[in-house]
Amino acid sequence: MSESPRPQPGQPVVMRGGIVLTMDAQHTVLPEADVLVVDGKIAGVGPSLDVPEGTFEIDARGGIVMPGMVDSHRHMWQTAMRAYGADWTLTQYFVWYYLEHGMKFRPQDIAAGNLVSALDAVESGITTSVDWSHGLRTPEHGEAALDALAGSPGRYVLAYGNIHVAPWEWTVDPAVQRIVEQARDGRVFGAQLAFDVPGADESFPELAAFNAARDLGVSVTTHAGVWGVTGDRSIELMYDNGVMRPGAVYVHAATLSDESYQKIAATGGSVSVSTESEQTCGQGYPPATALRRHGIPASLSIDTSVWFSADMFSAMRTTIGADRSLEHYIAHQGGDTVTHATLRVEEVVAWATRGGAQAIGRLDEIGSLEEGKLGDVVLIKNDHSPTMLPIVNPYGHVVYQASRGDVHTVLVGGEAVKWDGRLCAGDLAGVRTQLENTVEFLKGELGEETWKSGMYPEIPEREVMTNPYQYTRD
Repeated sequence: MSESPRPQPGQPVVMRGGIVLTMDAQHTVLPEADVLVVDGKIAGVGPSLDVPEGTFEIDARGGIVMPGMVDSHRHMWQTAMRAYGADWTLTQYFVWYYLEHGMKFRPQDIAAGNLVSALDAVESGITTSVDWSHGLRTPEHGEAALDALAGSPGRYVLAYGNIHVAPWEWTVDPAVQRIVEQARDGRVFGAQLAFDVPGADESFPELAAFNAARDLGVSVTTHAGVWGVTGDRSIELMYDNGVMRPGAVYVHAATLSDESYQKIAATGGSVSVSTESEQTCGQGYPPATALRRHGIPASLSIDTSVWFSADMFSAMRTTIGADRSLEHYIAHQGGDTVTHATLRVEEVVAWATRGGAQAIGRLDEIGSLEEGKLGDVVLIKNDHSPTMLPIVNPYGHVVYQASRGDVHTVLVGGEAVKWDGRLCAGDLAGVRTQLENTVEFLKGELGEETWKSGMYPEIPEREVMTNPYQYTRD
């Protein structure tokens, strides 16, 4: 089967006649319009656009054109172990990565995970990802992570982290700071510092890490509101020490008091919601309701493919499903019925696009289809699938009907990274070889028995209650 001609590097591209979800501040929807990208930026959005000579034209009729999605929190290095921990609890995750085996990853293993995760992201329409890279136990690991991101299609923010050393130690390491500076200054799309505040030490030693972020001119992203790990005391310490600065991203934020949410809102923070993770791991109930009640900006994220789905369609769907389930459950406890849904599909699409752009401080460049912004554009169209017929509610179609297999074209800065339903950027074959090397290495390091027991944790024996309501003829 021959590949159809695709846009060439540097060639202007126009998508013609699609339903355009601009995701601008007004969430403008254009029912039949064009999106033109010239020199890597959006040069026009509207019906029947005039285009430069030599522009590559894509027929978007019967499809939805939207901004590239933004993932505000993904442990990309763990994608090398995709689905390994599908039956884990959060405790088993901590034990495996933090205490027993995370330190076995070599720099090339970190790179392999980043490389495949990057291709995974852009293939599904995620054009910008935050690499919450907390396995960087040496500067060599950090360099490998940055090199992998810089050589991959898509845009990446390196959120530098190291779970094996206290944050007040590694954040002041000159070698680490040089890597962060490279990411900050354009090697990739940006940089953050990634570390947590357990809240157990009243002297707040994490202050040095926050000050390092301030001095480097980067924001902090932190797992907050995680049941039994980082709670209200963590927020209180950060607030009392004056380090809850605008641009900070609080991941999960699922087990917090109203007072803690108020502090996040008052200090200009945002929350990255990872609903599949919160549902499975028990950080707390996915906090979409609480965030809306307190006016806290939200974005969506994948968390880690060692467990969860790697596409934003799943993230949107599980987020709205969890929120509506909670709404019904609360109503039923009081004998009431929900007659109007509060969280709408339009809002979760906004969280998946402009919400993520706002979280990383780049809403002026990405997150919506507006003239002058970077040409990160996604076309959802599948003429071979009945699921794409008819499109009457485009927001509802994106959230509840479409999937990554319906992503026809993905442009990053006007360059095609996916075309006609197939990934067309990166070196998938080469990445496969690197992943095979990583998996074989880790298997050898763990041994067959440990490898299997880690993947298939046993279920402790427990008494099963007898059901007294068994209607039988015996």
